[in-house]
Amino acid sequence: MSAKNYLAIDMGASSGRHVLGNLKDKKLTLKEIWRFENGGTDVGGTLCWDLPALWKNVQAGLRAAADELDGEPLRSVGVDTWGVDFAMLDQNDQLLANPVTYRDNRTDGFPEAAFATVSRSEIFARTGLQFMQFNTLYQLIAMKKEDNPLLNVGKSFLQIPDLFHWLLSGKKANEFTNATTTQFFNPLTGDWAWDLLEAFGIPTHFLGKISPPGTNLGPLRQSVQEFTGLGPDVNVVLPGTHDTASAVMAVPAESMPGTQPNWAYVSLGTWALMGIESPKPIVNETMLKLNFTNEGGVGNTWRVLKNITGMWILQECKRIWNSEGKDWNWDQLTQMADAAPSLKRFINAEDARFFAPGNMVNEIVSFCRETGQSVPENEAEVLKCAVESIAMRFRDVFRMCEEINGQKIETIHIVGGGTRNRQLCQMTANATGRKVVTGPIEATAIGNIMIQAIEDGAVKDIAEAREIIRNSFPMEVFLPRNTEDWENAYARYSAVKES
Repeated sequence: MSAKNYLAIDMGASSGRHVLGNLKDKKLTLKEIWRFENGGTDVGGTLCWDLPALWKNVQAGLRAAADELDGEPLRSVGVDTWGVDFAMLDQNDQLLANPVTYRDNRTDGFPEAAFATVSRSEIFARTGLQFMQFNTLYQLIAMKKEDNPLLNVGKSFLQIPDLFHWLLSGKKANEFTNATTTQFFNPLTGDWAWDLLEAFGIPTHFLGKISPPGTNLGPLRQSVQEFTGLGPDVNVVLPGTHDTASAVMAVPAESMPGTQPNWAYVSLGTWALMGIESPKPIVNETMLKLNFTNEGGVGNTWRVLKNITGMWILQECKRIWNSEGKDWNWDQLTQMADAAPSLKRFINAEDARFFAPGNMVNEIVSFCRETGQSVPENEAEVLKCAVESIAMRFRDVFRMCEEINGQKIETIHIVGGGTRNRQLCQMTANATGRKVVTGPIEATAIGNIMIQAIEDGAVKDIAEAREIIRNSFPMEVFLPRNTEDWENAYARYSAVKES
């Protein structure tokens, strides 16, 4: 086959990048051509996304793509981002305000405050979503409480990737995978949870039709074509616009999408999203009890998952040590931790004290002391405690995945940047007693590109896309070791977690 080029704009809460994918002879190669910073900006006491700056960088990256291709055609472009956040357009399609970030404090006290109007079990029955205070539902309830005029003046509700697709193409669409993160999407009806919003007195006139991944919105706006140098043949295609949906798309599993899975996934970065790819949403008491979530996937699948702590604790330890002048890289830290004694002490990685402490290292030491464990005596022991505790948490959630799945899961696929930490990958195999397969690292961009390629007809379906991924990017297999030692230590970990 002749080479075809696709562009993924992968935007995270701290940075974004443009990744060019070249598909030729059933092999995909990637090249990052643009990177930019992102982050919330305090505007009069409200933490907002700087939309003009982000849009400027999106266009600059498109121009860089045109320069990189030097006359070669670009087939399409698609944007993926985080979930929950949104913007409003008025009746003239004018942006009413910069979108507010999920880290703004307007949702403090939620979702508990919402339960006075609609119970926790009823919200879950209508949405099947994990309860997190920054979900879009609670953002809208907070706006209602403060009598925010945007709820009445707004005519079009666009989540962050929807907003950029509109800026690129001029076409408005509410993409499915991101819509499911709002906690007012009903997975059983496949539409907005209209009655839930009405129960909270929230208008619904601004909600549009749900569009699936793979929807072609047509060519770039004329103004974007002129600014970037890209022509009228470049289409704007919706990927799985939630970044985890695109990442799971890139899991190199061999089972067919839509079948009961014998594998679980971890999309591993600062946070870890662990779950299964289900052919249907699962809304039952077990899901509610375990606080799991149903989020939309690509190819009519559902991401049944839980958000848990990933590399955050390790990253914060490294930051503290760097601030003290100990400029260790990750390889050096891993070697240090390898030399420390194993399975001596644990923390509860989900404890609120580890969410945003001033000094993560001191917090770990204090936790060990307060729970009657031996205190780590040096950096290596702190790090070993942290990474082993994260692996034990993965074991907890993996067992929950098996309980929800109703059958044994044979393999855990770990994708994303966290796969570079081979120590954690091996410990995950040890703690769970399952084979761990890691890679690809650039899962989100790959999944974004592959949905574009499927829409373009260059790839038949998701099964073929995953075959191409297996043949294009390196993977590594970790088999369980020392499982008896880990099994014995799990009882001590559980006692500490419950203390």
